[in-house]
Amino acid sequence: MRTAHAIELFTEQAYSYIALRRFPEALRKLDQVLNITPDDLDTLVFKAAIAQAEGDLPRSAALLAPLHPNADDTTALEAQIYQAILEHRPAGIIPGLKEILAKPDPTLGFYNSELRFWLGWAQDLSGDHAAAQESWRQARSGLESFLKEEPENYLLIGDLALTIMGLGDKASALALSERAIAANPIEKDAIRGPVPIEVLARVAAQMGEPDRAIAALQKLLSIPYNGPFANNVPLTPALLRLDPMFDPLRNDPRFQKLATSPAPK
Repeated sequence: MRTAHAIELFTEQAYSYIALRRFPEALRKLDQVLNITPDDLDTLVFKAAIAQAEGDLPRSAALLAPLHPNADDTTALEAQIYQAILEHRPAGIIPGLKEILAKPDPTLGFYNSELRFWLGWAQDLSGDHAAAQESWRQARSGLESFLKEEPENYLLIGDLALTIMGLGDKASALALSERAIAANPIEKDAIRGPVPIEVLARVAAQMGEPDRAIAALQKLLSIPYNGPFANNVPLTPALLRLDPMFDPLRNDPRFQKLATSPAPK
């Protein structure tokens, strides 16, 4: 029990340090976990997500490449997909994603539809826009079905906002982003409340609302929080530079300032 308690304690401490963007301290805690349970999948993925947040894609690739997560190892799968997207090499992960989604695990709930969003993103970045639209339509259908059962689930609403963003419905995507913020306001949940604000930043960036996107990003980079992607790592200047979802903002001096600022402390 003491060993299990130590692992839980170190992991929780690492999680807190990640939210604060105090990555060296988080890595020390994760290494303490690995000293107890070498090759622990979730811990290795945490370390990879930190490397992504620091902009060290070779280091995150080295951590993620040897891993072979099952369909229910959701954080590991998403980290590998995000890695491919950050490297601008998404084509390689599409076949594996399709294979997983060909026989979706019903116990994963709306996560299967979330995976379809990721598949659509990878397909879109690979230039297969028709396939991306089909993936996003399937994702929307699944997410809307679950939303009827969980109308206040801000993570589900955020997934739907990003999916509908991909389908090009600006008004609905922005409205869903606002709905997600209302479902879990930052005043009620300081650490997870910013998740929908990041969704709004992404939707606004993609949908031609740079002022709203920049305002949201300025807020996010000034506070600790657990983000929606890749093991809940918050946005960092490095991720702003690497993440293609922010490409529409690249020429905006305000965005350039955020993307080149020192990592928040």
